[in-house]
Amino acid sequence: MKTSSKVVVIFMVCQLLILLGSPLGYRSGLFDVMTALGGFTMAFAGGLLTLVAVVGLALYGLLKRQSIDRGPLLVAALMALVPVVFVLPQLQQAGEVPAIHDITTNPMDPPEFDEIKKRRVHAANDLVYAANNLSAEETGELQDAAYPNLTTLLTSRTLTESVERTESVLRNMGLEIIQVNADAGLVEATATTYWFEFKDDVAVRIRSEGEQTLVDVRSVSRVGQSDLGVNAARIATFLQQFQDGGE
Repeated sequence: MKTSSKVVVIFMVCQLLILLGSPLGYRSGLFDVMTALGGFTMAFAGGLLTLVAVVGLALYGLLKRQSIDRGPLLVAALMALVPVVFVLPQLQQAGEVPAIHDITTNPMDPPEFDEIKKRRVHAANDLVYAANNLSAEETGELQDAAYPNLTTLLTSRTLTESVERTESVLRNMGLEIIQVNADAGLVEATATTYWFEFKDDVAVRIRSEGEQTLVDVRSVSRVGQSDLGVNAARIATFLQQFQDGGE
């Protein structure tokens, strides 16, 4: 039983190394995104397997009335919870949102990127508003069904005030401002995730219409078929913070 307990601990240490090594390997260019995400999945499966093994060894010891090396088993169980707790919410989120990575407040006429195009030369995803072999119309329908509250923002701010407010909000959200073109009514920015340093690009288009100003937002992931709802959440946060500043 003691040997089995130690084997479980060693196995779980390997899973934690895979969990930590996946984003580091991707960021350093050692392997691609699918390999890195596969490492996360492997660590998650390893964590579940370890928990099953811990319970099995504990029950076996009780039934056979053999002494159990509880220390290593407890350590293994605690380590196993790390990938399970970390990855499980992401897997659940992936099942709750559509597998799209290009979100906008205006699917019929999404904002276009300008300066950011130069930075997406090697991006896996292009900037055509359509996802995973779907048409633009089908993508828009999926988005509207999942995120019905993401619509064009109407504000009484002037175009100049809206551009300034947009830049301020994006900076406060932690995005890197790439371009502010007041004449074109366009603000571009990039968000970078912590673990994998995945990059999502944001374009905010500001246009005057009568006495009001129309603000449309688009957030697009450079890699991945599904964004796990991150782009929609980012746009919702922007819209809320833009309005929280008062009119």
